[in-house]
Amino acid sequence: MTPTIDAVLYDLGNVLVGWEPYAAFDGLSRAEVDAFFAETSFLEHNHAQDAGRSWAELRALLADLDPRHGELVDLYVENFARTLTGPVPGSEALVEELTQAGVPLYGLTNWSAELFHHAVPAAPAIGRLRGIVVSGEVGMAKPDPAIFDLTTERFGLVPERTVFVDDSPRNVAAAADRGYVAVHFTTTEAFRLRLRELGVEVTDATAVTG
Repeated sequence: MTPTIDAVLYDLGNVLVGWEPYAAFDGLSRAEVDAFFAETSFLEHNHAQDAGRSWAELRALLADLDPRHGELVDLYVENFARTLTGPVPGSEALVEELTQAGVPLYGLTNWSAELFHHAVPAAPAIGRLRGIVVSGEVGMAKPDPAIFDLTTERFGLVPERTVFVDDSPRNVAAAADRGYVAVHFTTTEAFRLRLRELGVEVTDATAVTG
């Protein structure tokens, strides 16, 4: 099969590195964290952080409503490294195999600029990517079409020949709208299979261990 893919554009969270926000709140029960998330719409606020808002701004906003909420924002930021649970199973081997095969790998992530320095220590394969667009650094976040256009231009990608992989169906749909070969990530093994279907010469998942 003649390959139709020239590059892979990776999302990071829960594709290359696991993310579990509850892990930041050591000492609190899951019910207490759920209450905080619900009362503050924390996960929706997190999207604004990804798009460039500072954590100091969010802390001030939530602390005005309840001082305890401000303290919990501080706890999340201080313990953010704990939320990164390490490489997604199989992801490091696949990144290595694609790199050795000469497939250019890039990243497009929704991630706070203030916290992005934790990414590579948690999942060293992220450091193998040739370049990464970090939403918090550019002031826009997926699924905004503009961040896909910026990424296309920055890395000189041809969307029709670039696989974009993300665990968010909304982001996958946005990438497809911009012409990317968009893949919804579930497991590395399933992603390997999809790459093989697209003509990328990677090892069958059944032959990969670890």
